[in-house]
Formats: sequence, structure tokens, C-alpha cells
Amino acid sequence: MSQRIAQFFESYVKGVYFPNIRVVDIIEIIIVAFVVYEIMVWIKNTKAWMLVKGIIVLGLFILVAAILRMHTILFLARGSIGVLATAAVVVFQPELRRALEKLGEKSFYTNFLVFDKGKENQRFSDETKMGIVHACQAMSKVKTGALIVVEQAIHLNEFENTGIELDAKVSMQVLLNIFEHNTPLHDGAVIVRGNRITSATCYLPLSENMQISKELGTRHRAALGMSEVSDALIIVVSEETGCISAALGGKLMRNITGEQLEESLAEIQYRNVGTKRSFIRKGRKKSEA
Repeated sequence: MSQRIAQFFESYVKGVYFPNIRVVDIIEIIIVAFVVYEIMVWIKNTKAWMLVKGIIVLGLFILVAAILRMHTILFLARGSIGVLATAAVVVFQPELRRALEKLGEKSFYTNFLVFDKGKENQRFSDETKMGIVHACQAMSKVKTGALIVVEQAIHLNEFENTGIELDAKVSMQVLLNIFEHNTPLHDGAVIVRGNRITSATCYLPLSENMQISKELGTRHRAALGMSEVSDALIIVVSEETGCISAALGGKLMRNITGEQLEESLAEIQYRNVGTKRSFIRKGRKKSEA
């Protein structure tokens, strides 16, 4: 038995190269791993993720062309690399600028610390959740129009910059004051990040879905449009009917109660928990605008 083991090591292990690993090498590997991880997280949380998926599909197409020796396609691909790289920089300029800005933020460096990963998994507190619910219920009673965007994983800096910066704690009183008629901030949407209102009077993209009901007004179309380009939960209070609606993932849940709104907020309150499939279009009524 011992002879067989000796023969095995002599045959397979004798010629194997074992590099000398220093402490500096281990530190270097850890640093590179964290940098790559942070870049991947940044890509996933921005529209750059769509660019990456497009590059992967294009790369697979070029690979097939190379295997099949499609010389014309390969020639066009080689000539288009520079143009596509320049176009990507132009299209994703806001995301790239934000990434460079984060280099100067203190919180960026703390993300590299292992012990900082023990932060609470909560996006916003119960106090914030109930503040939004109570504000929507109060505005629904008096038919005050409102548009509230609750941010999830994808950062909404692009839309946040279209409004007026606030940085105010979320509360029923603050939301009621923002959307009060004839006030400077009542028009447009507010963006909620965590427990703070980051901006008000923000412009949102309107949905181009041709199957949307003609009953829906601009606020609802903006809510649907925003839900189509992000993972945010958008809450709408109709100025005509006072009905509360919520949009998520390109779907609109209309005429919901305060309890249903609270459930929708609870589903996105914690990170790493997928949104439940129960968010569907229901309770539709006429004259919603």
C-alpha cells in the first residue's frame, strides 16, 4: 500500500509546480476581488447592466461568425469596436460620472471593509413605510394628487437630478406639505431613498405602452413608465378620484386600500428578498385618471 502511494506521488506530484505565496499576494488578491465585486454591483444597479447583456449577446454572435468563418461580419465587427465604445461612453455618461463621484465619497471606501457588510438588510424603516401609507390615505380623502417613487436596488440619480434636492426625513407631514395644492414642490414626483426624500418635482418617463387604458392620466402613465425602466415602486394618488394606485415592474395595481399599499411596501422593504408575485393588476374601476 505504501509503495503504491509513493509511486502515485512520484508519478503525478513530483513535476507539479507549487508557487511561493507571500502575504502581499494574498492582500493583492483580496483587493482585486473587492474591486471586481464593487464594479459588478455598480453595473447591476445601473442601466449599464443592459449594456453588459447586449455586449454578451453581441460577443456570442461574433463567436458564431468566427466559428463559421463569416469574414464579412468579422470585418464589420472589427471596424465597429471603436464606434461602439465611444457610443457606450456617451450613452452611459451619467452612470460613469456617478461612479467617478463615488470615488470621493467616504461611504464608497467603507464598502470595501468586510465588517461593514453587517449593515441592516432594511431599505427603509417601519416608520417610513407607515408615513407613506398615512400620507397617501390622507391625500386620497381630499383628492390631492401625488406621485411617490420608492427606490430599490437601481439608483435613480438620473431622475433625481431633474428635480429639486431636499434630503428630508420621510414623514406624513412632509409629504402632505410637498403635494399641497399651489405649493412650489407639488408638481412632479418625489424620490424616496431609504428613510429620506432625496428630491421633489422630479420628471419621470411616460410609458409608451399602447395598451394602457385611456382613463389613465399623466401621473399614472409616468408611474408605469418609471416602473418599466427601473425596479422602483411608484405610488400614485389620483387628483380626480382620490384613488390610490401602485406600479411595479411594468404592472399597475389600481384602486388599492391602505392595507394593500402597506403590503406592497413591506414586500420591498428588505434587501435580498424577491418581490412577491402577488403584485398584479386588480380592482380596476372607471374614471380613474
